[in-house]
Formats: sequence, structure tokens, C-alpha cells
Amino acid sequence: MTLFTAQLHPGRALGFFTLGADLHDILTRVKAEPQHFPKIQLAFSRPSPVKAPITVTLPANGIRLRFDGPEQRLRLIEVIDFTKNHITFKDRDLVKPPSTQVPPSPPMPGESNAGPTFRQIYHRLLGPTYGGEYIAPPASGAPGDVGNYVLSYPGVAFTFAMAQSAYSPDKDVVSLLSSSSAAQVATSMAIFNGDSWAQARETLWTEILPSVKTVSVVPRGKDVVPDEVSLVKIHGGGRLQLFRKWTSASTWIMLGETTPQELVAHLGPPNAIYRKNDQRMTIHKLRTASHSRTRTNGSDAPRPQDLTDTDQSSAHTTSDDSNEEAVEDDAGSRVSDECFYNYFYHGFDVLVSTPTTPSQPPPPVTSTTKPTETTSNGIKSTSADSLVATKVILHGNVPGSYEFNRHRRCRWEISYLDAGEAAVDSETKFADIEDRLNDRWKGVLSGAAAAGQRQRGMVLNRGWGDSPGSSVEFLGGWEDSVGRAAGGGGAQRPDGTDEMTTTLYGFPGLVFEVLKNGYVNTVTVY
Repeated sequence: MTLFTAQLHPGRALGFFTLGADLHDILTRVKAEPQHFPKIQLAFSRPSPVKAPITVTLPANGIRLRFDGPEQRLRLIEVIDFTKNHITFKDRDLVKPPSTQVPPSPPMPGESNAGPTFRQIYHRLLGPTYGGEYIAPPASGAPGDVGNYVLSYPGVAFTFAMAQSAYSPDKDVVSLLSSSSAAQVATSMAIFNGDSWAQARETLWTEILPSVKTVSVVPRGKDVVPDEVSLVKIHGGGRLQLFRKWTSASTWIMLGETTPQELVAHLGPPNAIYRKNDQRMTIHKLRTASHSRTRTNGSDAPRPQDLTDTDQSSAHTTSDDSNEEAVEDDAGSRVSDECFYNYFYHGFDVLVSTPTTPSQPPPPVTSTTKPTETTSNGIKSTSADSLVATKVILHGNVPGSYEFNRHRRCRWEISYLDAGEAAVDSETKFADIEDRLNDRWKGVLSGAAAAGQRQRGMVLNRGWGDSPGSSVEFLGGWEDSVGRAAGGGGAQRPDGTDEMTTTLYGFPGLVFEVLKNGYVNTVTVY
């Protein structure tokens, strides 16, 4: 393994690890260089994977990266072992790399092979700064307790071990740590956005970080990549509003109207195009069609005519840009040109196919009856052979899920459920989403859903090779299924774990894929 070499940029970056960078981008880069990063450790909260911080540790490189849960952006870079990397600051070594001489040459006075010393940092590299902060050990007062003295500079801080008995606010700590006899070596280094560590940690997980494009240390590529979509607002009726971070601009996708040319113009070319269609869910469509002939309730919610396509990108560990021809069904309702536009960078996929009528818009808040039909969001194109966006799959990139790191995390919000209440978004548990949707659609739903009961979910096991690949599949007849416990209930793997088993739930215009911890993994808008 070659030694990881990086330039320190306080408050901005350590090499290509840039504050504000996305978890998906960092992991993709690290996994592409196994010769430099042979081992990756991921730590997250299983009960709350989309709210609690996510930690990526590179043990062979002595580096730890911390990301916030909702946006999955890099908030803190830590060097926890200086002997496993070669870090420089303005062409000066924090620690000299291992010497090839036999025997190796001894370190210079005031330096150490284990890490930068206080004297080296304070007098040679970064210069004087304000007094540091002493963080006492948890069990204060016990003999031999060792705390941490944090020496902060704007955007970077160094930690030194110090016994609690040796520290006092009245002592000259600078003289104590810089004395040649003490030879205090930093145990770790942190890179953050802020004037000091004491100030930065108050807003470490919530501060809006600048775009990585504004960081001058990031190499400029030849291709100009637009800012990623940071939020998708679902307005119902097949209308989605896409917002980009750091700008006030937004883009609309109108299902049944937006053309592939418009997608490319506003979002850029897709990272991959997948043309293969999955027909393994046709049995449920046939059962739904047969079952619907026995219904007499005029308030039945409209169902999508065809939700059997599969976003196959979620079934592969790498980008799939296969140009396989589409598999046509017996009715000939498919055309070979329909495909999925996979936007891994933006965190969603778009199904481009022949025009279909989008789902009905949500009923008015004050209405208690079924809304009248509307054509305000109808299909503009009159050509049956034209291609338009008909479905959008928003990926949550939830740690622990089967498709983790296939897409960047896409945050979404169901805008028509606000009504002065808390927002229903990608960090909301599905039980709360379900209650709000049942209440809003109660004039349209029938059966168990109208009574506020949980519908029966469709179990999806991603670990099986012949299992459908995403939440685009839909189990018909969901509106009159009855009570099911939270989380569904599905098959487990032979070893007893069930991370690969998810459950699908449907509402007008929406299909949710729900993990066992109750959070939404993907949502399909049609």
C-alpha cells in the first residue's frame, strides 16, 4: 500500500477530502482506489440512520470522516494516526515520512516521528494563536485522569493529551507544552469550518456549508457539472419541483409532459441509461385487473395502469449503461426506446416512456368528497410514439440498505401535506407519513386505508437474484387490504438478518419502499 499523501487546507480540505462533499462522492472515490485505501469502515445509527451522523473510517490511512445524517455532507475531517499518512502544509511536513535510510535518521529537535509536536505547530507551521481549551476527562478527580488540550486555529485544531492535575487556567500552558523536555505530540487533528473548535462544534451538523465548487483547492475538471439537486418537492398530480442548493433556481418535471430533451437541458445528461424492462411483476397487474371488475365502489382511488417497470440501476453495484433492447410484453404496449435515465449524481432515476396520464392531484384541504377530474396537468403531446417522463424514483441512500451508495441521497418533501403542520419529508418515519396521507386522501381511499388502518405491504427481498430491483413495482388492490404491523414482516436471510427485506406501500401517485426501522428507502412518483 502506498502512503496517503495530502495537502492540508485549514477550514476547507485535506487533499481531495473537501468539507461539504457528499458521502456518495467520497465513498465512490475511495472505493475506486483500493491501492491507497484498502479498508473502509462505516458506522451509523441503525434506529435513526437518516438523522444521526455517519462516520467513515480509513484505518490503514489513519483518517476519520464524519457526515451529517440528513444531507450526508462531510462536516469533519480527522487525522487520528499521523504515522499512516504524509500530510503537508504550505510544502512543509507535519510529520516527515518514514526514511528509507538504514538505520533511519533521528528526528530533528522539537520534532517527532509519531506526530507533530506542540512546539513544531506553534513555532514553525501555523504560528501563535489564542489559548486552547482543556476538555476534562469524564471521571474528573480520579488519579491519573488524562484529558485533552485542544489548540485551535481557524479551520483546524490539534489535540494533546494532558493530565488534569497538570492543567490550570492560571498556568502558562504554551510554555509547558512547548518545552523540549515535554515533547508533547499531537494525538489527532481536526479540520472543520469555523474560527475555532469551540465555536464550530456548536453548529457542526447544521451549518450550511458552501458549495465544493467554490473551494479553490478542488481540481477543476474539463466537464462542467451542475450543482446537484438538493430537494425535490412533490406537489401531486405528477408535478415535481427540483431545487438546487446554493441557488434560488428550481426546475419542474411534469410527468406525462416533460421530454427527454428537457431533462437533459435542465439536469444534464444522465450518468447511465438502462433500457431493460422487468416483467416479473405482471402477475400482480393481472390480479388487480381481474379484482377490479368485481368492485362497485365509485370512490375507488385511481391506480396506475402500469407500474411493473424496474429501476435496475439499484440492482447493480456499479453504473449500468447497458444498451440492451427493451423486452416487449404480449400486448405490445412497450417501445424499444423507453428506458430509465439514471442520475446517480442527483439521487434519482426517471422513466422515459410513451405518454401516460399522471396520477390525480390531491383533493383540496377543505373538501370532504371526491375531487372532480382535472386536465390541468394532462399530456400535452398528441403523438403516441413520443417519449416523456412518466415516473421518478427518489433514492434515500440510507446506510444499511441493500442499495446503499448506488445513488447520492435525494431529499424530498410532500408539499401538499404541509397545511401549517410539520413538513413530511425524507427524514419522516413512514408511520407518520402514512397517517398524514390517509387523512388527506380519505375522500378518495376506500377500505382499510379510508379507515386509517395500515394497508398490507408488499414484501420485497433485494438479496434474491431474481427479485425485482426497486420500489417501482406495485402490489395492486392496496386500498382494501387490512391491518398490518409496522414494518411489514418479511422473509429473513438464513443467518437471521433482514436488512435486504423491505416493504412497499402505495398511495395515489406514490409508492414507498420502507425499511425495517420504519424509514423510507425510496419513493416512486408516478
